[in-house]
Amino acid sequence: MGGKFKHIAGVIALAGLVGPAFADVSLNITYLYVETPTPPTLSNLDPEPDDIGIAGAMTGLDDNNTTGRFLNQTFELSTVTIAEGEDAIAAARTALTASPYMVMDAPPDVQLVIADLTEAEGAVLFNASAGDLSLRDDQCRGNLLHTKPSDVMRTDALTQFFVQKRWDSLVMIAGTYPEDQAYAEAVRRSLTKFGLTLGAEKEWAFDADMRRNAAQEVPLFTQDFGDYDALIVADETEDFGRYILYNTWEARPVTGSEGLRAETWAPVVEQWGAAQLQSRFEEAHSRPMQPQDYAAWAAIRTLGEAVTRTNAGDAETLRDYILSDQFELAGFKGRPLTYRTWNGQLRQPIPLVHDRALVALAPLEGFLHQVNEMDSLGLDEPESKCAAFAD
Repeated sequence: MGGKFKHIAGVIALAGLVGPAFADVSLNITYLYVETPTPPTLSNLDPEPDDIGIAGAMTGLDDNNTTGRFLNQTFELSTVTIAEGEDAIAAARTALTASPYMVMDAPPDVQLVIADLTEAEGAVLFNASAGDLSLRDDQCRGNLLHTKPSDVMRTDALTQFFVQKRWDSLVMIAGTYPEDQAYAEAVRRSLTKFGLTLGAEKEWAFDADMRRNAAQEVPLFTQDFGDYDALIVADETEDFGRYILYNTWEARPVTGSEGLRAETWAPVVEQWGAAQLQSRFEEAHSRPMQPQDYAAWAAIRTLGEAVTRTNAGDAETLRDYILSDQFELAGFKGRPLTYRTWNGQLRQPIPLVHDRALVALAPLEGFLHQVNEMDSLGLDEPESKCAAFAD
């Protein structure tokens, strides 16, 4: 019997035992997508899907309603798209007046303004798109949870792999866009955390067309790195990284934004029942599930799981349960997912992948933690400046 059918059978059994005690619960969730300009890149081989994130939310909605139909629970999703130049704050205010539940695909500064709205007081908001550490640290908000891993969670996962492989001679090439620079800073922070350093670092600022010149330019660009164990590429905009592989002066592993990558999710994750989630998503949306889809799916499923366990539909009850030690989300990553009570970050293993296979799942063996091994990834409680979640 497949995993989904086992899940349905379990829900039927639960409903049969306690069905009369379940009151009707209806939850309307807003998915807020704020369009942002994307920088020009050298290649358009991998265009971003028009429904990225939204498709993940829809899959989560279907999963919620599969369970909900046996428990008198219904879930609806309202999608609000804000074009460039339109007023995202006004749209958010209107949406929050109708429902306190919102999943946001928006820049960090927009998310903070929305979280501070009077209409957002007591709401349950989810950040499904921004990896900025500040949102989980000194700029945290008590009504804002994060299903998107921070950039540092991803770079911590990658650095654990370096330590395990004893790759302690490392160099980095970083792009010039803000996303690239933020990732590069996360790399530096992670290396310091685990006792490693960069031997050298260069900035990628080429104007030449690497589709024609990579074989000539990249070897010269990387020649003065000398010998090293691995090259880290900070190219979150997917501009130049693909041209670094197999063109470096020294034949060495490429990691970071290209090559061996630490991702929220990837099509090559197939264990722990993940293949069933992958196939459901692809059947519905005719493409593989991407990291942002997974973050949106996890946000919707978080609300679904909280409603199922509490049989409640009010924001205060659901938030309290989500942040309690009773909450667990089956996230198809080998262990239950929970939220950090000090900053609202969803704890989750981070897959280390290349395009054809899963290489490892962080936290890696040997990286222990006094409370939860998954807290070895990202900002730990003693480091956090977030006070918004304090009792």
